Amino acid sequence: MAAASMKTSDTRPSLAQLRQTIPARCFQRSTLTSLSYVARDLTLVAAVATAACYIPSISLYWIRVLAWVAYGYIQGLLFTGVWIIAHECGHGALFDDSRLGDTIGFVLHSFLLVPYFSWKHSHAKHHRYANHLDKDTAFVPRREHEPSVSKWLHEALHLSEDTPLVTLILLIGHQILGWPIYLLMHATAGVNNFSAKADTAWSLESHFHPGSTMFSESQRMQILLSDLGLLAMGTLLWLAAQNFGWQILLLYGVPYLWVNHWIVAITFLHHNHPEAKHFEKTAWTFADGALNTVDRDFGLVGRKLFHGIIEFHVVHHLFPRMPFYHAEEATQAIASVLAPAYLRDTTPFYWALWDAFRSLDFVAPLEGAPGILVWHAKS
Repeated sequence: MAAASMKTSDTRPSLAQLRQTIPARCFQRSTLTSLSYVARDLTLVAAVATAACYIPSISLYWIRVLAWVAYGYIQGLLFTGVWIIAHECGHGALFDDSRLGDTIGFVLHSFLLVPYFSWKHSHAKHHRYANHLDKDTAFVPRREHEPSVSKWLHEALHLSEDTPLVTLILLIGHQILGWPIYLLMHATAGVNNFSAKADTAWSLESHFHPGSTMFSESQRMQILLSDLGLLAMGTLLWLAAQNFGWQILLLYGVPYLWVNHWIVAITFLHHNHPEAKHFEKTAWTFADGALNTVDRDFGLVGRKLFHGIIEFHVVHHLFPRMPFYHAEEATQAIASVLAPAYLRDTTPFYWALWDAFRSLDFVAPLEGAPGILVWHAKS
């Protein structure tokens, strides 16, 4: 696995020094360029959906089935690209006019049944506290003595801990259900990222609840607006079902499930790697948290349809308001300066997903480094 070891905080460049290394143009947003990506992605989605309307007319059953499978996969890729555009809007990375960015992000995320403002605010905490064991909001690892779903399932089925079949079942469930469960219950978040105690009812840790402990009083109306966006999209889907019947599940439902898969897989691999460290509050810094995320590679799809979110995630964590279309140039500028602190892994994407899900078990203190925890593999 191609990876680098982490420098200590006092030997790597500071955040200000890294910013100076990056050309100033990389921090400049272009409304026209940003809108062109929005228009391109929506045009591709509309074109593929239009083409799919001809699939029912295919006379050969197996060709028709294969066409629907191909449509679901391709449209899922395009939906994910739209999701990423909305994600960039949530960071304020695409438009100098925040109202324009929020309007576009709200419409696009509502289209994908994502509560835009709710997720925007919780995701901002993830960036603010990346790899903080108490305050991070996404894929916070368990400690050695905390319960493991994998171990529980193996024991319930009386199977050995390394049974590939159970790992596969858990991975499939993780990929399909992980995203909606995260939105519903804020699963995988650190125990102290809420304003209330950790034993708060799950309904008060939900992205859908305006009274959720995740949000401040000033954010309540935005959470309600996010819910209204989902209600509007749900109504549109119900009306579409009146015209298309069960085929709406193929036109929208299958691509939606692919989006769930991609978002969970991408986020999981950004934050689960044997060389990525996690930190107690006594050792955590913003820069250390950001630099313990991982850049990976997904070829043409990753760079063109997913807007480089897989390939250039480290610089995104360092400077989340930088437009994605400048991330490659910025990464090239800082990679050599950061080495060996910069983490990049070229393991094929699906193999990396399987390997990380199968092997990474818990984090434990790093000997001689108070407040720093490292991954331990499953025995």
